[in-house]
Order: sequence, then C-alpha cells, then structure tokens
Amino acid sequence: MNMEELRATALAMAEPQFKKFEPIALANTKKVLEAFKECQLSDYHFNGTTGYGYNDSGREKLDEVFAHVFRGEKALVRAHFVSGTHALATTLIALLGSGKDGREFVYAVGAPYDTMQSVIGADREVPASLTEKGFIYKEVPLKDGTYDLEGIAAAVTSDTRVVVIQRSRGYSTREPLSVHDIGLICEAVKAVNPKTICFVDNCYGEFTETTEPLEHGADIMAGSLIKNAGGGIAPTGGYVVGREDLVERVAYELTAPGLGDHMGSYTPGYRLFFQGLFLAPHVVLQALKGAVYTAAVGELLGYEVFPKVDAQRFDLIQAINLHSAEEMEQFCRGMQAYSPVDAHVRPVPGDMPGYADKIIMAGGTFVQGSSIELSADGPIRPPYTIFMQGGLVFEHSMLGILGAAEEILKYRK
Repeated sequence: MNMEELRATALAMAEPQFKKFEPIALANTKKVLEAFKECQLSDYHFNGTTGYGYNDSGREKLDEVFAHVFRGEKALVRAHFVSGTHALATTLIALLGSGKDGREFVYAVGAPYDTMQSVIGADREVPASLTEKGFIYKEVPLKDGTYDLEGIAAAVTSDTRVVVIQRSRGYSTREPLSVHDIGLICEAVKAVNPKTICFVDNCYGEFTETTEPLEHGADIMAGSLIKNAGGGIAPTGGYVVGREDLVERVAYELTAPGLGDHMGSYTPGYRLFFQGLFLAPHVVLQALKGAVYTAAVGELLGYEVFPKVDAQRFDLIQAINLHSAEEMEQFCRGMQAYSPVDAHVRPVPGDMPGYADKIIMAGGTFVQGSSIELSADGPIRPPYTIFMQGGLVFEHSMLGILGAAEEILKYRK
C-alpha cells in the first residue's frame, strides 16, 4: 500500500466515527456560550492586574464561568498552576489536610501515571510526597482491564478521606472512563462511606461527552488548561471545580490559609483563557477525529491500537503498540517533521522530571508541552507504546500520523 492509498483507506475507515462527535461538539459549544451569557462576560474582564491582585474582576469572572460550564458550586482557575499535575497534587494535598477526617487515599482505577506516582511516593521515596507526610496510599488493581467496583468498595474504609478517579488511560492501555463509569464508581464509594470525597482527574476528558463528572456524583475535579479546557489558546495553568467547601480548601493550599482565591494577579490578562474555553469544544472535536484517524493508520500498518477505530471515545489519547524502541524513535521523528515548531529537530529518548523511564516525544507546539496540540510520546519500555494526543486541526493530525507512518515504512525496508 502506497502513502496515498494509506491516507484514503484510513479516512474511509474513520469517517463514520466523525459524525458521532459532531453533535457532542455542538452541545458543548452551546453550553459554553450559555455560560458566557449567564455570567455576563465583557471585554473589560480580559484586563490583567498586578501585585496582590485584589478585586481582580477577570480572575473572578473566569472562576464563575468555569463553575457554570462544569456544573460546580465553585471553581479555581489559575495561571499559577504550573501543570495539570500541580493542580491535581494541590487538590489532593488540600483534601487530605491534617488527616483528622481520615489518612487514607485510594486510587480507584489502577496505578496513576508517572508524575502522580512521584507526588504520592508510591513506589520510591520522594521528598515531600504524600506517603512521606504519613498518608496511607491504596490502589485498586484493574480487573479484566477495567475498573473493579467490588474491589473499590472493599478498599474504602471509615478512614478513607479521598478516592481518586483518573479518567484517562495515562501511560496504560486500559479504556478511559465515561461519565457513566465515574458515576458508578462514586456510587460504590458513597455506599460504603458517604463522607469519602470522590475526586476526578479530568485531564484529557473535558468535552468528550455532553456532561461532566460533577453531574454524575463526583465532589471535585481538576485538570490542565494546556489540555482540552484551554482550547490550544491558554498559555499555561490549571483548574479545580466542584463543591464550594472543597475548592476553598484547595485555594488555601495554593495561596495561603485565609487568603485563598481573593488574591493572585496575572498581568498579561485573561482573554486567552476565555477564548480558549470558547474554542475548546471544537478543538476537542478536531483532536478526537485525529485520534480515530491515527487508530485507522495504526491498524492498516498491522499494529495493536487502543482504542479501536470504532470504539467510543472518552478521552483524546490514542495508543499504538509498536514493536521496538527503534520504531518509537522513527514514529516520533516522522511526526516531528510535520510540527509547526521545531520541525527540523530529531526527537531522541531522554530523562524527564517525574518519570522513571526515558521518554521519547514528538511535539513542536506553540505552547510548551501543550498536549491539546498534536504530540506523541511514550516511555521507552515494553510493549513500546506510543501515546498520541491532541491536534488543533484535523488536517494537521492527518499529516502528522502519515509522516510517522512513512518513517516506519522506510525503517521496515
């Protein structure tokens, strides 16, 4: 099969799925527009502030809009979160607090991804990690490749303060969770201990369905603004949204007790955050189309792919099991050549903070590390899985995956 045949055949395989995503994007765009209207967004909310940031109307309006869109009582949306992991870690530390309400926290769907393992100190000693602070970490293994409701219920005790539900697959090949799945997990947790907080790591999942985890029993959730919710426009940051008392605790952890969300300036202003949220449902549609197309190309090249072309999609990530570390390098080299930034650079495996294995990554993005923009990466370890995500426009995703395929086919010769 030549490259033109590969392009056309993969597109024919993928197109039936595209039509399923379009009503979701339409509904979510309507939801965002309604939030802007209800919250009375005006252009003066785009203005930045300096110093302490007292009475920052843009910051306050951004919180209000996010709470409205994601159906939370309160939101904390800040450029001061340096990454999604920072937003998640800050939330988890705040929820655990002094431990007087329970010192256990449980990951409900197998192991978290690498950077959160450092936060937890799960498999190695990490200074200032949660286990070093004396909190007790429990992990419910997957059962038949997915979550185990009986196992989750058995893990929850009267001392369980937080259950963390990671929506996306991370660096694994398990299926991502739908909001229905999240609802079932929350129900199982609350049946054992109604006081246990259900905290959703919502990274990569926003706007893939017409409802969000807070509408299905979750108490609080967090994510990154350089993933779905920032629409490829937000320059940095993260968000937390949910129950008012819980979000307030997170604000105290981010700034200082007593100060919370009343302070924090951002001199460049807030337009890009609002504009990113406006674009987010459409950008997620583009990324989902790219993921399905990638699955089709992977299948045509004879690889095992997760999810399959015709599977339902609850996050943006497409995984492909390659055959070797060398193929991972060729894949990333081909995709990097179609990046808008640093297309001339050759990706090589290297160390990355928070990861135990060397990481190979293709990602010439306008925002450093933005995984709503097209990128592909993975740890150099068997089964040599590349995880592709993002894509602001489908055409770029198509060119990128075909570039990766071309390098793979050259290598096979």
